[in-house]
Amino acid sequence: MIDKILITPSQKFIKIESLSGVLLFSATIIALIWANSPYSHIYNSLWQYKVGIKIHNFELIKPLILWINDGLMVIFFFLIGLELKRELLIGELDSPKKAAFPFIAAIGGMLFPVALFIFLNKNPETLNGWGIPMAADIAFSLAILKLLGNRVPLSLKVFLTAFAIIDDIGAVLVIAVFYSSSINWILLIYALIPVLILSFLSYRRIYAKHLILVFGIIIWLLFLKAGIHPTVAGVLLAFTIPIRQKIDVKTYTNKLCSISNEIKETTNNKNFILSKEQIEHIDNLEAWTNRVQSPLQHLEHRLHNWVAYFIIPVFALSNAGVAFNTNINLDYPLITNVAICLFIGNFIGVALSSLLGVKLRITELPKGVDYKLVLGIASLAGVGFTMSIFIANLAFVENPAFIDSAKIGILIGSFISGLIGYTILRLSSKKKIMAPR
Repeated sequence: MIDKILITPSQKFIKIESLSGVLLFSATIIALIWANSPYSHIYNSLWQYKVGIKIHNFELIKPLILWINDGLMVIFFFLIGLELKRELLIGELDSPKKAAFPFIAAIGGMLFPVALFIFLNKNPETLNGWGIPMAADIAFSLAILKLLGNRVPLSLKVFLTAFAIIDDIGAVLVIAVFYSSSINWILLIYALIPVLILSFLSYRRIYAKHLILVFGIIIWLLFLKAGIHPTVAGVLLAFTIPIRQKIDVKTYTNKLCSISNEIKETTNNKNFILSKEQIEHIDNLEAWTNRVQSPLQHLEHRLHNWVAYFIIPVFALSNAGVAFNTNINLDYPLITNVAICLFIGNFIGVALSSLLGVKLRITELPKGVDYKLVLGIASLAGVGFTMSIFIANLAFVENPAFIDSAKIGILIGSFISGLIGYTILRLSSKKKIMAPR
């Protein structure tokens, strides 16, 4: 029973992310076809269409693509923050032993691609793209694992999820420290005031969703104006969401039985509408249900589908449309560098750090996972689509040619990583199943 309770949320998460990967792939193909079709002018003008608000001296007007990258993606990072907090407190990263293996693997998957990019880069103007190959895309990777079905153990999928979450932490820190513009410290201090207030309320287990919404908008706006990328605000805000319920499950269950009996006692089969007493009992039940739910878990559950099935595909549709017949001169060394670092950098970094961790007895392999399967995951780590494109937009914000070049490199590197990772895992799992017992 305990195993089922623990495994079911992971399986549900993996199922959602797998379908999200399919939608992500579909949106990418549509974007590429659209951007290279006779209707490419519609594609470009759509995302550059400016919308916003203007009230007296306050003005916030941006192209649609920036509302997606700076607005919708904040919700994506907010969800990442919720997942990070849950995993750190009660999930796969809640103890050093659990976190050690994916942590060591993720460190290798971040440092080695960055070092390789800096080593291979010969153009000072493209050096700022060093963060592009360090980010893994969990949706695409889990979608690839989904194709293998039961050939790979659940522990491998959980390891990939934990690995990607740790990798996301690194990406968020890199964005906050290295890819934010000149910082307005006064506005940043103002932004931290509501963060501290919400943190105190979280400590007191007080969850006021309307206050969080209002404060969240204020924090987002202040971070945007302060020069810190607003997606970082999404992660900070997520860490202020309480994880504990106001009451425990046992108390709720007892109250549920009591209310259920009271409703039965006031039930009359001749009544076609609820009585006043029944309405009061149902309202009481709803109030107790709200009190037993974990605010963090509830928000994560409500947002996951929106992010997986809408926000990420929209991001891909608006950002993946590279016109190969464009007049912009592409930077082919940058394309090559990004592709190599995504595949080779992540493959060597993850595989080598994982092997060293086990050999030095710092970590141990997850149950049911062998070195061949780790090599498959090391290759899948090079699928860096969403976060890599996001960082590319920040790294080369003033140079569209570099952005397009980086995107092409990301597409090539991610495709190679995904294909080879799938092949390694399929061959390894096939041999494992066919091996004599």
